[in-house]
Amino acid sequence: MRSAAESRGGAPVGVVTELGSVEAASVIYLRLWCDGPKSQESVWHDFASSFGADQGRKVLKGFEDLCRLCAQHGRRPLMRHSVSCKCLGADESCFANFVAAAATGDRNDAMLIATLLVRPDVAPLVTSLAADFGLALERMNLCAPKEMDRRAHPQKPNSTTLH
Repeated sequence: MRSAAESRGGAPVGVVTELGSVEAASVIYLRLWCDGPKSQESVWHDFASSFGADQGRKVLKGFEDLCRLCAQHGRRPLMRHSVSCKCLGADESCFANFVAAAATGDRNDAMLIATLLVRPDVAPLVTSLAADFGLALERMNLCAPKEMDRRAHPQKPNSTTLH
């Protein structure tokens, strides 16, 4: 059984559908990558279909390096929810905001968040990798989950959904 301190990073803090496209994609790709070889193959196919084989390989390598460095030099293991879970864990939220801040050029915030994830001496390198990864996600022109949900389930003008 895990102690509260060991699982704190997995505490739900929201739902993936509340995230923007870059943040949601960073969480989904992190989950997929950590899910094993079959899911990693899915990540590769996404990158290759979006960027072509050569550029897709570069994006994949950068993402692999980001994940590897977070795992090797992390303050503790990143807690994740399952690939299909709709919840957003605290660590996943931190990772998503880190990638988004790095991609938008908010280097000070990205470096601050990086020091929550990894040792301070590794923070500049993971921040650079996160910026590259976030910019690649932006180039993929993905829809935010909430936009996809609106397209799939348009609400009637007079209806109100609470949850």
